[in-house]
Amino acid sequence: MSPITQFLLAWTFFAISTLSPLVTAADRPNVVVMMADDLGYRDLSCYGSKTIRTPALDALAREGVRLTSFYAGATVCTPSRMALLTGAYPPRVGWRGGVIGYKIKGSNGLAAKAVTMAEIFKGAGYVTGICGKWHLGDAAEMQPMNQGFDSAFYIKRSNNQTTKLWRGDELVADPFDNRRLTEQFTHEAIKFIRENQSNPFFLYLPFTAPHFPAQAHPDWQGKSSNDAYGDVVEELDSRVGEILKTLQEEKLNHKTIVVFLSDNGPEPGQRKWASAQPFRGLKWTSLEGGTRVPCIFRWPGVIPENRDSDELIAAIDLLPTLTRACNIELKPIAEAIPKIDGVSVWKTLINEPNVIHARESLLYWNGWGIPEAIRVGDWKLYFAEVKGIADSGQGPVLIHLPDDLDETSNRAQEYPGKVESMKRLAEKLIENIKSDTIPLGGANQMK
Repeated sequence: MSPITQFLLAWTFFAISTLSPLVTAADRPNVVVMMADDLGYRDLSCYGSKTIRTPALDALAREGVRLTSFYAGATVCTPSRMALLTGAYPPRVGWRGGVIGYKIKGSNGLAAKAVTMAEIFKGAGYVTGICGKWHLGDAAEMQPMNQGFDSAFYIKRSNNQTTKLWRGDELVADPFDNRRLTEQFTHEAIKFIRENQSNPFFLYLPFTAPHFPAQAHPDWQGKSSNDAYGDVVEELDSRVGEILKTLQEEKLNHKTIVVFLSDNGPEPGQRKWASAQPFRGLKWTSLEGGTRVPCIFRWPGVIPENRDSDELIAAIDLLPTLTRACNIELKPIAEAIPKIDGVSVWKTLINEPNVIHARESLLYWNGWGIPEAIRVGDWKLYFAEVKGIADSGQGPVLIHLPDDLDETSNRAQEYPGKVESMKRLAEKLIENIKSDTIPLGGANQMK
């Protein structure tokens, strides 16, 4: 039985709604989700970088909305991808820390029964494709072709963990040339767009750049003022520009939602070149710099252009938000697998007046799967001891983020009621997750 048949039989949870005035069946938009790997909050010039030039992404931000309180799905690669594709906090799909190849065995990964964004779009009649890094399991049943993608051009793990490049089940290169992966993923993406321009499509591009080792493409080597890391990010920006140019040439601009984000904050080994400023913290940590990342949305004529939003939004919100935008309604008429923790923030993105923003709170885990903090509105509470957060070993630490971006001033004694209410909410949410999870795919044994 094919994955899509299994999906249609098993998932009465998802149903296409009556079409809203915003989107009709004839003009349901395409979706392109591009994700950088380990890109820091201030690694784009539109987010304040002075050492890296990103004109294509700067233009994308001017043509859409730039999010300034956006959080990746996790602080490390594998769970971040789990969260993005399922709309669930990673522990709901069995994650207990680490990444595949580092604490999690390659025989484990995202369970086949976990319904992904690709399966949802495929079930709604979209053609689906992935070009980039998978990192959700090495076993055959966990590959993208069995998780809702019609086509796949990908590496199974991070670019420092594998030498193999695949197209579906066919080995394309061993070893691949790390300097040219961004180029290859982009060319495959452009091919996918052109081949499917007459159909609604969902395209997922989880780039490997600028994950270590950052090795510049020959055409970009030495071009930036930030060594190989800057060269790699500037090439990534140019490749994004090629994809945007293709959408324009094929007259798909106004029919395509484009999203660009990062999977987590900067890798500690790249801290000399990457930047999460004005935040502290890096990949693996629950400090802001580990998980608050760039995110840009564009849909010309629908999402107002040249706007910033500081509303709390997370990667788990992409699934319900994009399905809402494409008029694919999630109807809970059966048990979800897994439960979706994301909420639709579509009305915020289109700047609908007099709307109460949908996301009120967000949990944080460190890269080892330990829950450490919760954000509610403008406040963040550390309820566990956290390296880098003074006094966290003596009790809860309350941070007011708007005027304390580097998280150094503990306000817990001033607002004991707020500390208690936030702590109770975190405990309730964590208990709910623990009581409603599915195991990792495979033997569920971690290193």
